Amino acid sequence: FIYSNDIRDVVTLVKSILFHRRNPLHFHFITDTVANQILSTLFQSWMVPSVQVSFYDADELKSEVSWIPNKHYSGIYGLMKLTLTKALPSNLSKVIVLDTDITFATDIAELWAIFRKFTEKQVIGLVENQSDWYLGNLWKNHKPWPALGRGFNTGVILLYLERLRRIGWEQMWRLTAERELMSMLSTSLADQDIFNAFIKQNPVLVHQLPCFWNVQLSDHTRSEQCYTEVSDLKVIHWNSPKKLRVKNKHVEFFRNLYLTFLEYDGNLLRRELFGCPIAITFFPPLQHALEELDEDDQCYDFRRERIMVHRVHLYFLQYEYTPTDDGTDITLVAQLSMDRLQMLEAICKHWEGPISLALYMSDAEAQQFLRYAQASEVLKNRKNVGYHIVYKEGQFYPVNLVRNVALRNVNTPYVFLTDVDFLPMYGLYDYLRKSIVQLDMASTKKALVVPAFETLRYRLSFPKSKAELLSMLDMGTLYTFRYHVWTKGHAPTNYAKWRTATTPYKVEWEADFEPYVVVRRDCPEYDHRFVGFGWNKVSHIMELDAQEYDFIVLPNAFMIHMPHAPSFDISKFRSSPSYRYCLTTLKDEFHQDLSRKYGSAALKYLTAQRNI
Repeated sequence: FIYSNDIRDVVTLVKSILFHRRNPLHFHFITDTVANQILSTLFQSWMVPSVQVSFYDADELKSEVSWIPNKHYSGIYGLMKLTLTKALPSNLSKVIVLDTDITFATDIAELWAIFRKFTEKQVIGLVENQSDWYLGNLWKNHKPWPALGRGFNTGVILLYLERLRRIGWEQMWRLTAERELMSMLSTSLADQDIFNAFIKQNPVLVHQLPCFWNVQLSDHTRSEQCYTEVSDLKVIHWNSPKKLRVKNKHVEFFRNLYLTFLEYDGNLLRRELFGCPIAITFFPPLQHALEELDEDDQCYDFRRERIMVHRVHLYFLQYEYTPTDDGTDITLVAQLSMDRLQMLEAICKHWEGPISLALYMSDAEAQQFLRYAQASEVLKNRKNVGYHIVYKEGQFYPVNLVRNVALRNVNTPYVFLTDVDFLPMYGLYDYLRKSIVQLDMASTKKALVVPAFETLRYRLSFPKSKAELLSMLDMGTLYTFRYHVWTKGHAPTNYAKWRTATTPYKVEWEADFEPYVVVRRDCPEYDHRFVGFGWNKVSHIMELDAQEYDFIVLPNAFMIHMPHAPSFDISKFRSSPSYRYCLTTLKDEFHQDLSRKYGSAALKYLTAQRNI
């Protein structure tokens, strides 16, 4: 039962299960809409062999339990385990039910095997509760729900669904809940209270599991009595609100085990079960695409990168944003890696609108980013920033694939396609929304160009207006972007005209034009074949032009590039003749594909290429 805020915990749990497993697995997730989107994208892109995933809509089940008052922080989701006989397919006879704050230290198949130890009457397997909660002696007037002895903890449950349906589980738990609520008024521990009250009435139905199958790390528990050596334990349950800061003499060992899976490279879990390293054989389209490649091709590595599937975790942090009603809302779209994290706070201060960021990181780096974001007053107060992790794999930076992840996951009608090294002028968000209306973007194909400038100074007094920017330009504090190294990239913007322009003006596409633009969300995506440095934005602008977008330069908009160390890929481009050769080859193939796709409209690109 997964709410969108629980996803990171779910991934760590799943990693611990996949690490130890030696059998095919089928995960069943009951989720809200957002969690469904995040998890389905994650598993589709993870491509773990011999793993099936099914999803069920939590909203359809809420009415089954919404009548039960619940004081527990889990809210309505904490009651949904009660609905499983109804929620899951009728041909599903047995399931293991897990809380999200669980870490496995062994193969889950060992737990599944315990079903064979059930007597004919037993329908549910549970570990005894390891705190004194149900004994009712924690404080004066503490009155817990009825339970058998210490009661049972529902963080790990073996549910024999077939037998539960046969004995009329749905009616039985409801009658139990209704009876107890007459005196208890609400649950304190959500579903656990109702399961325990039911078991007290029907003790023959429960199979008690050895307590190492649910070592409960709350303060003041008897968890240390569950094992003589830490190597004996099977499942760790972080069921204290303190989580990793809980008191236990072996907490360092438990914490390290948890952190191992938290930062574990999920790509390593793609291995085939029986020792065969080629996990992709289970995904025929990918296998076929790989077989089509020529391993003797000098550009084989570039071509392989284009078909590589990267694991994607959407909305790594909570995202809450409803676009404005007027149809002009716009999301800033960018991608970054670990070395550009320091730009995020500044961008958030300059742009108050929604932001979609794709971050190219390893599992360990994603956790560093999480700590950084949670410690930042600026970032943790912004809920309208969507952070999407694209996990590292391969030798190249798949910059356009990463950009497309950010582009696909916007919920506004317009996007501002930029790079994370740029700071937009103050007030750009509102200015762009007004320009969208003035230039009738809703019914015309336009790409609004935001003129780009740069500074070579790490400390910059950011200009508050166009007049101030022009003054800094004249003084040499600012330059037009790439003025020193690549004027062609932004020359068509016509900076001389922009200096005095008071109204938007149209410019024509020229070879190597790569402006930063505002377009409708339904614009073409970036071309995946371009990885690392070179032609990744140029190709996208060419396709916009081939689709007959008009390029309109905005007279009172600007953005400034902040200095940074050269990227690894630009260094490779400069030092490797092979890299430059392959980039030229990919450019030629892109031109040919553009000609096939757009016919005569694309002929000018071939001409422009010959003239370079």
